[in-house]
Amino acid sequence: MTARVRRLKGQIEGIERALEAEKPCAEILRQLASARGAMSGLTAEVMEDHLREHVLEAQTDALRNTGGQELIEIIRTYMK
Repeated sequence: MTARVRRLKGQIEGIERALEAEKPCAEILRQLASARGAMSGLTAEVMEDHLREHVLEAQTDALRNTGGQELIEIIRTYMK
């Protein structure tokens, strides 16, 4: 996951450089779309890890319920 974050950081820095250099809007929009895709992929991976660790592999029903409720809140926040 940290490799994904580093790649995303590089993409964001590339967008910043493109803006500073006043690159064409189309180029910046392509970079933004790429960064958005990378962020979506990272978000999905973290959600999947949470689901596995805190819901599917939870040791008790109480922990499973807590993990499920946390995931519901995360999804609601993500969908805003």
